[in-house]
Amino acid sequence: MENNTSLQQQLLEAGVHFGHLKKKWNPKMLPYIFAEKKGIHIIDLNKTVEHLQETAAALKQIAKSGKKIMFVATKKQAKEIVSECAKKVNMPYATERWLGGMLTNFNTVRKSVKKMQSIEKMLSDGSAESLTKKERLTLGRDKDKMEKVLGGIAQLGRLPAALFLVDIGHEHIALAEAKRLGIQTFGMVDTNCDPNKVDFSIPANDDATKSIAIITNYITAAIAEGLAERQASKDDEGEVEEGANELEAKAKRMEAEANAEGGRAKRGAGAAPSTPGGAPKRRTTTGSRGPVRK
Repeated sequence: MENNTSLQQQLLEAGVHFGHLKKKWNPKMLPYIFAEKKGIHIIDLNKTVEHLQETAAALKQIAKSGKKIMFVATKKQAKEIVSECAKKVNMPYATERWLGGMLTNFNTVRKSVKKMQSIEKMLSDGSAESLTKKERLTLGRDKDKMEKVLGGIAQLGRLPAALFLVDIGHEHIALAEAKRLGIQTFGMVDTNCDPNKVDFSIPANDDATKSIAIITNYITAAIAEGLAERQASKDDEGEVEEGANELEAKAKRMEAEANAEGGRAKRGAGAAPSTPGGAPKRRTTTGSRGPVRK
């Protein structure tokens, strides 16, 4: 409980509880509104803490299962915070602008990413030296433009398992694409949005930099925890596997030794029996002519 109180205190100091003007509210946010002060809605921080912890736990499990979570925040006050957090946990992100079809037309977007990577390679390995200076400059500009928009998803080989959105109203295109593809959605929801549009909503101020930072950092810490647990279980599996391999090798060695022993015993049994002196016994044969005379 003490932990929750300190988290609540931090959220309060970051201004997470400030909503929008009363006239801009969405009635579906009523359960999350604590009061109204000077025409501004105040968000209930008890609900924020509850939803934040629930969201963090769900995202931690997704990260632990090895799936990707895409961060989406194209508002200017959220861009830097979100891209930094996504880089920390090596997750894809879109912070410049959302390209229409980034998810629903993923194959085409991947082609653009590959084009960007091939230009990058040309410029770095010197194969662009044969081009004129003007052509090289044009290539460089194209690469920079693409890097700005697609840089965050360059390593994304397939569709993400979840989307974390900073303002679900502002990122409505991304949200619609995720819904269409059945991708799980998590988002910061202010008093002017419908919390039912996302699978997991965090009632919070999505305009203030401090508010965005505290929520995104909390989520990122949970994802990092999930990734660490995944790595730890992988290491344990590796150790178990290593132990199993050692046992298997030992068993094979013992089996080989047993076989060798068996082979030696068989060879020994097949040799001629010898007298105590070591010389082989002479067989006495009785031929057809009867016993040999002295």
